[in-house]
Amino acid sequence: MKGIILAGGLGTRLYPITTVVSKQLLPVFDKPMIYYPLSILMFAGIRQILIITTPEDQHLFKRLLGDGADIGLQFSYIQQERPRGLADALILGAEFIGSDRVALILGDNIFYGHSLPEILARAAARPSGSTIFGYSVDTPQQYGVVELDRAGRALSIEEKPLQPKSNIAVTGLYFYDNDVVSIAKTIKPSARGELEITDVNMAYLQRGDLHVELLGRGFVWLDTGTHAALLEASQFIQTLEQRQGLRVACPEEIALRLGYISLEQFKHLAERYVKSSYGEYLSKVADSIAATGKTGG
Repeated sequence: MKGIILAGGLGTRLYPITTVVSKQLLPVFDKPMIYYPLSILMFAGIRQILIITTPEDQHLFKRLLGDGADIGLQFSYIQQERPRGLADALILGAEFIGSDRVALILGDNIFYGHSLPEILARAAARPSGSTIFGYSVDTPQQYGVVELDRAGRALSIEEKPLQPKSNIAVTGLYFYDNDVVSIAKTIKPSARGELEITDVNMAYLQRGDLHVELLGRGFVWLDTGTHAALLEASQFIQTLEQRQGLRVACPEEIALRLGYISLEQFKHLAERYVKSSYGEYLSKVADSIAATGKTGG
């Protein structure tokens, strides 16, 4: 399975900040926003990742992330000339996807939960169909909404309905089999002129091949698209990290614990950030693993 991070768009809800820099490069507490969706794909076992950016910001993403080799991954980049909807990412990434399955994640979504890696692994292991992730929200009118039967099977999906049939929002994380490329190419622009990901998911629902993973109590899903939401996300990450002494969405540590890089490679990465608290944390992880010989956890 391959992965796509959609980090294009104009980020107009965050103006004037995003008039000069991509939203996905803004900090969420102590690290760039894109680290969070990147970590989700890593936890799903995905190592080949396409990053879709605006033409203006692509060089900044390349400067930050490089080709991924330092953390045992392979990054590719492609430009999205203008926002055309989430489904457009699947069309732009068709050559990258090739004959493989693919996971698509929005560059401004943050997920957190103890058993999240297991849920991601289950979704990634499905050989066919689509998997979406549902999350209970107080204002479902603002999201794509999925209606479920008592067995947890999807009955309907609607995009920002005035009268939602449930309070289960569809989050910005999607797993698809290879049919998604041909499906995306048949989607017609909506009334707002975009290729809606809801229409792609509807196609899987209609053929009876849409799976829904519910992220219930104990999980957090944050969309950092507004100033208030960005601050809320930063405060949440700050509280977690300072309380536990552990970093959330640290790609270098994830790569080490998954066995993508050696301890020596990890120590070399830690030296890059030695004067920051982020670098200090990486050094502590290296020292702990060197002392115990354990990379799990």
